Amino acid sequence: MNTKPCVYIVDDDKAVRESIAMVVEKAGYDFQAFESAEQFLENYLPTPLACLVLDMNLGGMNGDELQETLNRCDIDLPIIFLTAYGDIPMTVRAMKTGAFDFLTKPVPSKVLIERIEAALDQDIQKHLQVMPDNDCLVRLNSLTSREMEILPFALAGTSNKEIAQKLGISHRTVEIHRIRILKKTRTANFLELAQLCETNKIFLNKSSG
Repeated sequence: MNTKPCVYIVDDDKAVRESIAMVVEKAGYDFQAFESAEQFLENYLPTPLACLVLDMNLGGMNGDELQETLNRCDIDLPIIFLTAYGDIPMTVRAMKTGAFDFLTKPVPSKVLIERIEAALDQDIQKHLQVMPDNDCLVRLNSLTSREMEILPFALAGTSNKEIAQKLGISHRTVEIHRIRILKKTRTANFLELAQLCETNKIFLNKSSG
């Protein structure tokens, strides 16, 4: 089960598309790249935590039109627009209709990743805002004692191998429990779960030993 955030990339310039994909992959995110808005719409499957890096000046359906289509379909993806030909009215229009950011090409890799991380964080916060205050505790209470042992280590970013060594269990067992934890808490990944715990003032300490 893949629980990493996903970055959708839509750009009709193959070189740019592959360059962005390389930057995103190097930063540790999954990605799906498309050469047109139409191709994106044909293949899009909702992901629990995601954002869209979208070229404004596409052939066929342009970035504006794709944004409008997503809004009409109630698909709430943070959108980072990219363009080599931006102007102030275009930027204002995109931001008013819900875009997360508007960047001019070429975008430095560091800046792009910073904005992607901010967009994904916004997506996490949207998930958290619709949850009842006590829902987090209900979800955590559904975990087994072993899953509760593993949870603090997973939230701290400890690798499966290290968790296995600390708890004296197999790497595969840890992997299975991590998948079950995310499924029971209905979160996309441990970053989202950590945000959920923090928002609800739930503090989990790693087991001693």
